[in-house]
Amino acid sequence: MIKIAIAQLNPTIGDIAGNAQQILAAALQASEQGAQLLLTPELSLCGYPPRDLLMHPDFIESMAIALNQLATDLPPQLTALIGIVTVNPQARQDGGKPLFNSMALVANGCIQQVFHKRLLPTYDVFDDDRYFESGQEASHFWFTPSPVRLTTEQTTSPLHVGVTICEDLWNDEEFWGKRNYQVNPIADLADLGVDLIINLSASPFTAGKQQLREAMLKHAATRFNQPFVYVNQVGGNDDLIFDGNSVAFNRQGELICRAYAYATDLVVVEYDLEAKDLVAMPEEIALPPEDEDPEIWGALVLGVRDYARKCGFSKAVIGLSGGIDSALVAAIAAEALGAEQVLGVLMPSPYSSDHSVNDALKLAENLGIHTHTLAIGELMTGYDHTLDSMFTGTEFGIAEENIQSRIRGNLLMAIANKFGQLLLSTGNKSEMAVGYCTLYGDMNGGLAVIADVPKTRVYSICEWLNRRANNQTFSSLPAVIPTHILTKPPSAELKPGQVDQDSLPAYEVLDDILARLIQNQQTPDQIVAAGHDPAIVNKIIRLVSRAEFKRRQAPPVLKITDRAFGVGWRMPIANRWLPATGQTSAIAPLESSQSKQ
Repeated sequence: MIKIAIAQLNPTIGDIAGNAQQILAAALQASEQGAQLLLTPELSLCGYPPRDLLMHPDFIESMAIALNQLATDLPPQLTALIGIVTVNPQARQDGGKPLFNSMALVANGCIQQVFHKRLLPTYDVFDDDRYFESGQEASHFWFTPSPVRLTTEQTTSPLHVGVTICEDLWNDEEFWGKRNYQVNPIADLADLGVDLIINLSASPFTAGKQQLREAMLKHAATRFNQPFVYVNQVGGNDDLIFDGNSVAFNRQGELICRAYAYATDLVVVEYDLEAKDLVAMPEEIALPPEDEDPEIWGALVLGVRDYARKCGFSKAVIGLSGGIDSALVAAIAAEALGAEQVLGVLMPSPYSSDHSVNDALKLAENLGIHTHTLAIGELMTGYDHTLDSMFTGTEFGIAEENIQSRIRGNLLMAIANKFGQLLLSTGNKSEMAVGYCTLYGDMNGGLAVIADVPKTRVYSICEWLNRRANNQTFSSLPAVIPTHILTKPPSAELKPGQVDQDSLPAYEVLDDILARLIQNQQTPDQIVAAGHDPAIVNKIIRLVSRAEFKRRQAPPVLKITDRAFGVGWRMPIANRWLPATGQTSAIAPLESSQSKQ
């Protein structure tokens, strides 16, 4: 038997010394459990994605120094695969990229082999081809237990291991029905006759992605008659969330183990050299979330926790309006940071209803977070007086409504600035899509927690939260989200009697149109054919186009879908393409979409 340790790590980008200590701690734990081979995620030494840090030569040099030190420090009986960046020595001669995305095989105090990632993704949030040269050879090695640790030729009872890195796994034409690259690294390794294929990943979370990963691995295992070990990074890095969920499958495509979601983990699996397969380990199969609501909840909690921790924040501040969006963000923050570390600020205006204030206070009581109330009526009057000479003869409208939001945004930024707290913005994806948000107002913040969560999903997660609280054994907890927040019509309350549906279609309609347009990239005709009013479809398309300048100025958006308003969304601001007509068209002034309308 060969014991293989899966180290599901949470690196901090650029903390090479700290990440090396994580790897070493995992190696010591693996060695204590009798493991002979340790697997770590993609770029585990520097963290993923390092982006333009890769352009600094001393960053690459620091990795090399740390790797050599790790080779010395690792337990002598353990072989490890460590994710690093290596220099491409042929870059100047052949005009290639200067670096490789690599895995270093370390044993006996030195680096034995280095393997390079072959498929370099450039879609969505990925930009590997900006930095890396593609590896050309199928990566593999022979692993032999002690006394001979590693050999380059076959010896008695070795394990022939194929090495792939993240995207190398995602090009099976039989599974996808198409090929995105000219080569299939998995097929190449199977042709070499390897005994086991490993994939060392930093694969970001999106809702439902784990089911896709496992289906893909199961298909590959049965198609190529190969056992697979898949190791994933965990943790939040900026807008990306890595969910872990490392898994292994035997040759029959049966799940052997699953590491925890949203947490570091170390799982040791066994490979039977005689049976040439992984050994079933049902006790090592962590249960997945039962559906997408708890899956998204877990990802957002991890994203907030790690963004705060890795950016040096311990406390968060949130504007509590009594609405459902701020309620969900407050609940996420309380879970991520601890209720005592969260401050909810109520900022009622003359247009705020009594029930909104009461709902906000009840929510804070349920969550156990601190609150402070700052009435903004006098500040609004001050703005009115200051602007009176310029606004004389005009009607109350969007500009005046936006002032309320911007007053609140200024107050929240002042509090965050004064006390060193992280301001969490509370806008959802539906608002961000159509510009139903105010620049320098409710868009203020250091992190946009739910800006990739559609409004209908916000309701769904809140309802799940309440069910979770009520289903706890021997629990008499009240509903986490007060019932009135869930049932009242959503409103920005920037003028008397205002509700969101004064300007927008029902959120069930809006979110379906947005999903078809943004995620599924359907044409207007396809969206109309699905049963939507053509006039509403065209209006939403125009709103989405107009709001691009706002999205460009938003805080980082925690990504939970495969089409988020973040680094993977690259739309021009000065843009007159309207898919409703397929032609250029004059666009109304940008200012018309600057508020909650």
